[in-house]
Formats: sequence, C-alpha cells, structure tokens
Amino acid sequence: MSAAPPLVHLVGAGPGDPDLLTVKALRLIQSADVVVYDRLVGEGILELIPPGTARISVGKESGRHLLPQSEINDLLVSLARPDRRVVRLKGGDPFVFGRGGEEALYLAQYGIAVEVVPGITAASGCAAMAGIPLTHRDVARGVRLITGHFSEDQALEMDWRSLADPSCTLVVYMGIATIGLIAAGLMGAGLDPATPVAVIERGTSGASRSFRGVLDGIKAEIDARGVQPPALIIIGKVVDLALAAELAEAPLPDAVLGL
Repeated sequence: MSAAPPLVHLVGAGPGDPDLLTVKALRLIQSADVVVYDRLVGEGILELIPPGTARISVGKESGRHLLPQSEINDLLVSLARPDRRVVRLKGGDPFVFGRGGEEALYLAQYGIAVEVVPGITAASGCAAMAGIPLTHRDVARGVRLITGHFSEDQALEMDWRSLADPSCTLVVYMGIATIGLIAAGLMGAGLDPATPVAVIERGTSGASRSFRGVLDGIKAEIDARGVQPPALIIIGKVVDLALAAELAEAPLPDAVLGL
C-alpha cells in the first residue's frame, strides 16, 4: 500500500479579526507542525498558533519582500512531508489576490497535494464592518474585485470603459498608491466624478479606520489622511447605503416589539 502524498493546506486567515476565521482554519492552525504566514495575517490570529509550532514569516508588501514568490514556492516544497502538517496561512482568501493559485500549481508539479481552505476576503469582511452592502438590487446589480497593483510593477492598464459601470460596485485591493490613476481612468471612461467612494484602512482590526468621499477628490483625501496599506477602496452607489451605525441606534418598529 503506497504512502499518502505530502499535503500542504492553503488556509485563508480572513481580513484580520480572529473571530472571522472559519472553524476548519482554526483547527488546522492549532494542529499544524509548521505555519508559513504572510504579513497581512493578523497578530491575534498568530497568537492562536500553539507554542512549539514552527513559524516562518514570508511577509510581503509593495516594494519589500522577505522572500520573493519563487523562494516561497520552493520553501513550501521543501517543507512538505507525508508526516508533517504544513499550513500556508494567507490573509483574506488564498484565491483572491493571494497568489494561492500560483502556489497550488507549483506544489502540484512536485506531486504535493493541496487542500484550499477559503477565508473571508477583505472585500466582504471590510464592507460588512463598514455597513456597506456590496450589491443591492436598486443600485448595484454586480460587484467586481480588481487590483491596483500589477506584478513586477507593470503599468496599470485596464478596460476602464468596462469598469466604469454605474450599476456595478468596484472593490479595489492594493490601490492606495495608484488611486489617482484609477480615478482618472474611470472618470475618463464616463463614470460620474461624484460617485461615492469608501476607504477602509486595516479593516476588521482593532486599528481600523474608514471614511467616505467622492471619486474626483479621493486621491487628495487619501493623501491628506496619510492612509497606509493595507487598505481597501469601495467605489459605487452602495457606499451611500452605509447605515449600520444609524440602524443600530434606531428603535424597533412596533410590529416587531409586539411579537
């Protein structure tokens, strides 16, 4: 009987709040022999790793990598053993701008099995924290997730005409440095300069902050406030539906109270 192949778990850590981990993610983290983690994994989540478990940081941010992606891939291959529980812990969801697909394909080339454990991606986690519905049948029939940073610092070239759809919500990951280009591209393709925009910095963490503006002034607002990554940008009419705080303080209708 042949031995089981080595296995690496690609685990989504969610947007930062440990309470947003899936039950499966928590179980794997707490039973791992080694955890390889990114910079965006929240400190509260790292505290859930048991003492004695090997931890390897491969944190990445724009312009500064502890390890380039190619070396991360090779590291995972070297760690994978049939008798070793390896967790590759990634902020958000591994398959949403997390390069999890690249890592999974690389591991497969070496006969290493991969289990992907989805996590709450920043778009849904941060929007929920801010009380912003990403879709709403009256104002947004769809949502698109885009990146504001291409690999190898490639030029930011997008189909602006397709993206400048007033009936669609845009969520921009890694867009703080390029928001000026993004706003100009969208407005140049016809999107209303007064389109609402929300910026959520370090969403779901204890240090999160957020604010709202409009498309043609959002770069100046971000610069003035000194926003730093990680931050998420939500563009669209749904931003004006952020009523969570007001609703929380509103009295219940009489019909509900009478139940």
